[in-house]
Amino acid sequence: MSGVVDEAGVRLSRLANGLTVATESIPGIRTATVGVWVAAGSRHEREDEHGLSHLIEHMAFKGTGRRSARRIAEDVEDVGGEINAATSTEFTSYSARVLAEDVGLAVDVLGDILTNSLFDPGELAREKNVILQEFASVEDSPDDVVTDAFMEVAFAGQAIGRPILGRPDTIERFDAGMIRAFMARQYGPDRMVLAAAGAIDHDRLVEAAEAALGGLAPVTPPSLDAAAYRGGERRLRRKLEQANVVIGLPGVSFRDPAYFATHMFAHALGGGLTSRLWHEVRETRGLAYSIDAFHWPFTDCGLFGIGAGTAAGDLAELVEVSVRMARETAATLQPDELSRAKAQLKVAMLASLETPGGRIERAARQLLAWGRVIPPEETVTHVDAVTVDEVREAGRAALAGSPTLAAIGPIRALPTLGRIAAGLGA
Repeated sequence: MSGVVDEAGVRLSRLANGLTVATESIPGIRTATVGVWVAAGSRHEREDEHGLSHLIEHMAFKGTGRRSARRIAEDVEDVGGEINAATSTEFTSYSARVLAEDVGLAVDVLGDILTNSLFDPGELAREKNVILQEFASVEDSPDDVVTDAFMEVAFAGQAIGRPILGRPDTIERFDAGMIRAFMARQYGPDRMVLAAAGAIDHDRLVEAAEAALGGLAPVTPPSLDAAAYRGGERRLRRKLEQANVVIGLPGVSFRDPAYFATHMFAHALGGGLTSRLWHEVRETRGLAYSIDAFHWPFTDCGLFGIGAGTAAGDLAELVEVSVRMARETAATLQPDELSRAKAQLKVAMLASLETPGGRIERAARQLLAWGRVIPPEETVTHVDAVTVDEVREAGRAALAGSPTLAAIGPIRALPTLGRIAAGLGA
């Protein structure tokens, strides 16, 4: 039961039902962080299930056959621990941080909420109301609204483009039967990783995992619809102090050979205080308090973009300058800019592994995506191998796509989508 130590120094075991257990002992740490990652998120929802993954995350702490909602919290907090959950487009995670001697308790609680939740109608009604309040708070945040609109336009009519929170009409229709049906379809042990880091004994964790999750039966989920980038625009005119705008283009999957080059193109363009966008838009022209470029990779696609907020009178100039900077970076990226982007990417990656939480997230996501944990040295080698020509080509490939435009606020001066497209391709 001791498992295999892989090339990244992570100890791995697999339960009979297919669930993977991954541990990484960190000397000098007295606590442990334990989490279960499931390869199911918002893009795995059917149209009438929009927002269901996020609701399941909330309902995980609302009572099981063995524990009330209060008891779940007490069992973890009585030993000084913390418990949390999160939903993303492609994953859902449930995690706890406890002292080393309480790892078994943490796994028992996590297993209990994943296999034995009651989804009581009263608790469900209350939690749906909480999520509706959360939805309302997002509607009051222009940058959140424009980001959701951006995804919906980029991947129009597809689950991957829908907001993770759902919509009030879908949230209100959810019931315990829909939750159970989704989990029965998607929450298979072969689609789960139990990862732990810190003060961890691998064999004891495997024993706890077997007791808590070994009874889960494997499932065969339906095939995932391939994502198709669309492009287009959404303009939301509202009486706000600032206009928030996001300009997007197709990116690449984290599986794509051009992934690192595309990521570095985004970083050189708008990833720090020395990036071209920051220097020209913020420092030289004072058009925005902040501006950034980003690249969001998914399993089978990606999304590149530039986002900023600015005064109504500066909107047209900001867009024009941003488009020009993107075009010029793709044409004239310099070796020193690439070197800086590489260094920043490596620091960000390595810093994320300096906490137990960062390590278990890395292990779980990579095991679900690749079937192995990738050693940091291997990633550094890939980063160092990227050339200026490859980053320029990645930038040109992104800019050749049809643009996506999402904006909210006083946006009368916002250029047309056709003008933005022409600027990107000029």
